[in-house]
Amino acid sequence: MKTDFPIVLTENLIVLGNYYFNLYLVKGKNGSALIETGVSGTVDRVTEQLESLDVYPSYLIVTHPHADHITGLDGLVKKFPNAVVATGDGAEKFLSHPKAIEAMLYEDRFITEMLKANRMFPGRAPIETGIKLPENSVVLKQNDEIDLGGIIIRCIEVKGHSPAHISIHIPDINALIVSDSVGFHFPGRGFLPLFLTNYQSYLKSLNQIISMKPEIMGPGHQCPLTGKDAEKALKVSHETTLNLYSRIMNENKPPDEIADDIFNEYYKDEFRIYSESNIMNCCKLLVRRSMESA
Repeated sequence: MKTDFPIVLTENLIVLGNYYFNLYLVKGKNGSALIETGVSGTVDRVTEQLESLDVYPSYLIVTHPHADHITGLDGLVKKFPNAVVATGDGAEKFLSHPKAIEAMLYEDRFITEMLKANRMFPGRAPIETGIKLPENSVVLKQNDEIDLGGIIIRCIEVKGHSPAHISIHIPDINALIVSDSVGFHFPGRGFLPLFLTNYQSYLKSLNQIISMKPEIMGPGHQCPLTGKDAEKALKVSHETTLNLYSRIMNENKPPDEIADDIFNEYYKDEFRIYSESNIMNCCKLLVRRSMESA
């Protein structure tokens, strides 16, 4: 397990957070952007890391409004009130849904306890209310750019995993912060595809990412991949996506049994940072979205 955070990838790109939750700092001459906002349990550590680098972000960019990517937002906004919050289109609507709020509160509490169990002490209590975007928040759409001074970041809309999901392309260093758009990363063992809203859209976005041939690929979890490792990982992600879809469509079992099989296969190691109910729901959605696409 990597513990040597921050991880310096280039002079402009640094990975913050911890092994389970990766946040990406992009530094320019005139400003900086923190891509991903993590969970409440990462806020204090990320703040310490930023202060050690003498960086105060100009932008806080939310890749998508799932609990493990946004429950750290409130804490970061309080620490860096001058930062502009940027999200994908539809994040605010998703965050206002009562079921989304309930699930977010539960999951942030669970993750807080799991971080403690892994001796990554959060330093703060989990969130108690839903996430509300600040009034000065902006929405990023396809190919929108932010010039940080000598380095540009560009929004890439990705579909199929979550509403309002975006990846961030950094053309100057050929880096792509993919978040969960290529699946959940198990280092050395591949990926679990995460087409939770639509299979075909997820596959189309994955093919787009592959065509970009990033030299640096930043998933939301378990550390970035570079060079040939990034190329290989994308190939594995693509193959696994096709294989899981084929497996689901050809299984001669009831949908719930297929979901149980996937859950039992994947709910171990890094995935145990999340609650059983969350991952079981993901497995059921994988089965449902596959069957809906037929």
